[in-house]
Amino acid sequence: MARFRLPKNVQELADWYMRYVSPLSLIAGFISDNLFLTRRVDLFLTNAVFFTYLIVAAVCVVVFNLIEAGRLRHPWALKALPLLPVVAQFAFGGLFSGYLSLYSRSAAVSVSWIFVIALAALLLGNERFAHFYARFSFQVSLYFTVLFSFLIFFLPVVAHRIGPWMFIVSGLVSLCVIALFLLLLSKLVPEIVRANRTTAARAIAVIFLAFNVLYFTGAIPPLPLALKDAGVYHGVTRAADGSYALTGEPLPWYESFFRYNVVYHATAGESAYAYSAVFAPSGLSIVILHQWQRYDTTLKQWVTTDTISFPINGGRDGGYRGYSVKSGITPGSWRVNVVTQYGQLIGRISFEVVAASTTPALETVDT
Repeated sequence: MARFRLPKNVQELADWYMRYVSPLSLIAGFISDNLFLTRRVDLFLTNAVFFTYLIVAAVCVVVFNLIEAGRLRHPWALKALPLLPVVAQFAFGGLFSGYLSLYSRSAAVSVSWIFVIALAALLLGNERFAHFYARFSFQVSLYFTVLFSFLIFFLPVVAHRIGPWMFIVSGLVSLCVIALFLLLLSKLVPEIVRANRTTAARAIAVIFLAFNVLYFTGAIPPLPLALKDAGVYHGVTRAADGSYALTGEPLPWYESFFRYNVVYHATAGESAYAYSAVFAPSGLSIVILHQWQRYDTTLKQWVTTDTISFPINGGRDGGYRGYSVKSGITPGSWRVNVVTQYGQLIGRISFEVVAASTTPALETVDT
């Protein structure tokens, strides 16, 4: 068995970090992001952390290329060179970890799984990317990816607007920022930029196109909106103090977390209530829709039977609450899509309606 020993120089310290610390920091970082960092995208702390990671990553790219071009020859800089990929990896890993936590909370998995899996792959792959950080085109491509991912939800928080036009603005701002960054690098290390500008430009174009395809096909969740709670109930009432009483069938403990294929026992002529709580940042108001759909076994497709819309206002940590009613619901497979006014899927309530001769046992919870 190999004997464990502490590093004796900077190079050994970098190798020691990659071997022992990096895997543990990946797990710890992801857990802490889920618990503390990304509960709300409009919090100062959340965006301050993301900004810090972006600045650290940009500084690493600049310093690394200054050393590579021979313009930074101070002894301390040369000694620190082996640690630069480690610091860059830490910054990019922090960004991908935060994004994965944020986007996965907002995503309707059945639609947005491609983008969420891509983020997870980048997060896990980041642990093996250290030797790639020496490549200029890789540095620029990765930085454009994290920059675009950040602006997708940051600009709507600042502008209090959401929708396709805000996504387009986010993309254009990302292109402008990366262009200014490349302009800065061209002044500092012109020979490196000149040798790699074609490869870097092509990579940025591919990433930009991929983001647009993913967004306009619904694979990127409609951040900064997020579905906090949703379900189908036998009754929903709103009290004078603004609280809601939800009357429904008791769920097994595991279904209370996943709410997958919930069974709804309906008596003849009974109405069903779809309840949702959608988080939106402070100052953001938008119209959301409940699309009631029944699976047609003859057509073998989902058919929309009702669409109910209502406005929501941002700022409440638990999400803005609302509900819709479907009268005379019939047996079969049903789902209610919670979507934006632009047709972007925020979340989905799926359930199976089963005919019942008597009303099942019910319980009421307040929210």
